[in-house]
Amino acid sequence: MIPFSLAIHGGAGTILPELLTPELEARYLAALEAALEAGGLILKANGTALDAVEAAVRSLEDEPLFNAGRGSVFANDGSQEMDASIMDGHSGRAGAVSAIRNIRNPISLARAVMEKTEHVYLTGKGAMDFARSIDAPMEEDAYFYTEHRYQQLMEVRDTNQTAMDHNIIIPDKKFGTVGAVACDSNGHVAAATSTGGMTNKRWGRVGDSPVIGAGTYANDRTCAISCTGHGEYFLRTVVAYDISCLMEYKNLTLQQAMEEVAFNKLQPVGGEGGMIGVDAKGNSALVFNSAGMYRGSLTANGDKMTAIYRI
Repeated sequence: MIPFSLAIHGGAGTILPELLTPELEARYLAALEAALEAGGLILKANGTALDAVEAAVRSLEDEPLFNAGRGSVFANDGSQEMDASIMDGHSGRAGAVSAIRNIRNPISLARAVMEKTEHVYLTGKGAMDFARSIDAPMEEDAYFYTEHRYQQLMEVRDTNQTAMDHNIIIPDKKFGTVGAVACDSNGHVAAATSTGGMTNKRWGRVGDSPVIGAGTYANDRTCAISCTGHGEYFLRTVVAYDISCLMEYKNLTLQQAMEEVAFNKLQPVGGEGGMIGVDAKGNSALVFNSAGMYRGSLTANGDKMTAIYRI
């Protein structure tokens, strides 16, 4: 039996103590704790890594604090388009969706793509047609509306600026994607990532979150990775798969591979953000090159951690 492990993230960037009230900080930590609990219950019951990451991400999608699911940011046209992906490291199968609207839990729709179709990635109208065909749970626009997200759009709507942060007082410095990675007691790994994208995004912009190999990747031979950050850079450098390759071909450890990508590949080209990972031995790592990252981890021996700022 492998000691299970679970790691989650809720975004990275310029997250500093002076930017959060004690009350808001406590809410973030409680939300991270709830997500760990959701995934951890499954792993403790000898459930699968795939079920655990879906449950953890669903918990984060249901929390309006995070830019995914219910808390998704607004695009330039006033819509809330969401992206998500999930990958099973045991089978190598994956599912992804992008530019979807009104889906209560995008990560579950991504899993349905993986399990109910022959495809990996559905987008836009086609993804919505598929969602309706399987009666995926949907909500009205009002469910997804949060006043602070709408005010973020109002601040930049009449400009060419896009913003990937929770608080546009510091533009482009807080990335709200959520994700989870897990290793179960059988040594199988899985990864899941979900996001509302960028405030004021246009032209159907899609970042790295739904792209297998960029924002999400899982392989039992190496690791499971979920990323958060400036998506364009993560796409160009194929971050999640690159970490796996460094482990497979250069025999780097999970921690070494993640640090190599975060600090020696992403950072020099301007890529800010972070990633979480687990390997098939139950090791986990949470690495970021920004000031902070909403994050948490749980292990089979009962060690639990939630944090926001750089330690």
